[in-house]
Amino acid sequence: DLVIIFYFVVILRLCTMTADECISQSDSKEIPVSGNDTERYVDLINENVISVHLQYCSDEPEIPLTTGDVRLAQAQELWSTARDKPVKLRMETSGLGSEPPMTIHQMFLATVQKYGDYPALRAKKDGMWVTLTYKEYYQHARAAAKSFLKLGLERFHGVGILGFNSPEWFIADVGCILAGGLATGIYTTNSPEACQYVAHNCEANVLVVENNKQLVKILQVRDQLPHLKAIVQYKGELEQKLPNVYTWAEFMKFGANVPDSELDVLIDCQKANECCTLIYTSGTTGNPKGVMLSHDNITWTASAAGRMIYLKMAEEELVSYLPLSHVAAQVQDMWICMRFAGITNFAEPDALKGSLANTLREVRPTSFLGVPRVWEKMQEAMKAVGAKSSVTKKKIADWAKGIGLQASYNAMNGDSSVPWGFTLANALVFKNVRKALGLDRCRTCFTGAAPITKDTLEYFMSLYIPLFELYGMSESTGPHSISWAEGYRIMSCGKVLTGCKTKLDKPDTDGTGEICFWGRHVFMGYLNMPEKTEEALDTDTLKEEVSIISNVMLVGDKKKFLSMLLTLKCNVDDNGDPTDELTPLAVEYCRQHGVIASKVSEIVNKKEPAIYKTIQEGIDRVNAKATSNAQRVQKWTILQRDFSISGGELGPTMKLKRPVVSKMYEEYINKFYGE
Repeated sequence: DLVIIFYFVVILRLCTMTADECISQSDSKEIPVSGNDTERYVDLINENVISVHLQYCSDEPEIPLTTGDVRLAQAQELWSTARDKPVKLRMETSGLGSEPPMTIHQMFLATVQKYGDYPALRAKKDGMWVTLTYKEYYQHARAAAKSFLKLGLERFHGVGILGFNSPEWFIADVGCILAGGLATGIYTTNSPEACQYVAHNCEANVLVVENNKQLVKILQVRDQLPHLKAIVQYKGELEQKLPNVYTWAEFMKFGANVPDSELDVLIDCQKANECCTLIYTSGTTGNPKGVMLSHDNITWTASAAGRMIYLKMAEEELVSYLPLSHVAAQVQDMWICMRFAGITNFAEPDALKGSLANTLREVRPTSFLGVPRVWEKMQEAMKAVGAKSSVTKKKIADWAKGIGLQASYNAMNGDSSVPWGFTLANALVFKNVRKALGLDRCRTCFTGAAPITKDTLEYFMSLYIPLFELYGMSESTGPHSISWAEGYRIMSCGKVLTGCKTKLDKPDTDGTGEICFWGRHVFMGYLNMPEKTEEALDTDTLKEEVSIISNVMLVGDKKKFLSMLLTLKCNVDDNGDPTDELTPLAVEYCRQHGVIASKVSEIVNKKEPAIYKTIQEGIDRVNAKATSNAQRVQKWTILQRDFSISGGELGPTMKLKRPVVSKMYEEYINKFYGE
């Protein structure tokens, strides 16, 4: 039977996969901006700024916000690099972006109160599925939280989790957050040194590891972790008893005598605009960066993403197999499921070595996220089977795939009609393929975390399995744009998350520029990395105040005060190099302030009083929002020439190259500080 052969070949091919093949760990991957790849961003970019407003509704009632008041800490800034510093939320005045913020606990409790007896987590033990309901899940998370407190977890200190996806992973993560810590996933493929870096950077008080293999890594670097107080192993028995090393059973009982009231006080003092989770980037260009996510980042994004694709309460079921230390898996498997009372089924640890196919067939998920390599492996497996088929079977398969491709394109274009023969092709081929893959109940098949080829997309379209592309990163709490059945185009990453915005910054004549995000999904900052945070952020605060400004670089690391290098908006020549001529908008800005000028040099050489005054007033308004003198800009200067790629100040995606600018304009910077 062709289907049976196909199924076993898929298993065989998946056996060769490794975790590294299956997911790109580069959360800040450069965006392709030329050639055919630009097609995938066509839905993101329209006249430089897009704000997509979509209707969001559900047949099921929304979770009522009756689990407590809105809890926000006072904050004046949108960014933070300190673990205990809250941020100002990017609230909108209406629509989804204006919804009241929630903490993780508030979101969890809302689900538990209404769907407490519904299944939440399912995993196999001794070959049998074991289920935790939402009520049991919540009780386990509270027990873990009390144990973390008893072990000495301090406020805003990390709990590192190093292991394959499991109920214990979720319980440790949520328990850490309830106890006031920072939940921190660590890749299972990390070396001992890489584990040490993350654990030290987040100042982890507790590390939760899967098994002896991961425990050994931590023991090798334990003496380099001054904040570490305990280690918990959540699978199997300890091979040797060591001080402050516990089994999962011991850990879960450890905090039994901690009063519930003590935990409740900690939960009640948590604020939606405070950090609760750290996602570490892969560190391909240096040490990993700890992406700080707030309660609101997570709860709002989970709600917005689910409502955008019309998820219904207590109807979703998925398989968790991609690394939970990666934002994509964590947001889908843990947080969206929690928000919509879905069921998370945990794959076996050898999922990517062959058992995933079995799990998919058993679970038959309603949604499945596969990174491009997973879909490519499936495609290769099916093509290998087809190559060995008889001439007749090949002809039938080609006929069916032609019909499937046309039907998929019709659906994509909003045409409900199907080609002649579709019903027969569906019965003979499409249904059998979906059943063999375990995707016969699947309403949405997603792909993300890396680019996927048109060939692979069309291959699955020919089997009437459209793959919906997602685009985002750790810094946007996962998704920034989403495709779904009612809104997708091949080679496009879909529509911007409802309530968020996209801007193409400094586009060239071909429309190539840097994609910038705005919304409540945008992260707080990089932990303990103010310079890296500044690199990732644009400086529109000031640029919105003074529209003649083109580029801004903040200076002040290891200095006594902050200063700024500014450039003015100017025209560029045919080579893309900045000229001395002000842009028409800059000329008009000057005219509105009583200045007749058409060149940058006319402003800078004369230190044109009216223009310099408006810039200073803009800086004063920005400074007024700062919470301390250390955050206020005290000196600034306008450079004669705007930044550019050819000049070396900007990278190929128009990102500011701070070290280069600092070196090029060292003389100006030294003058700020009398050096």
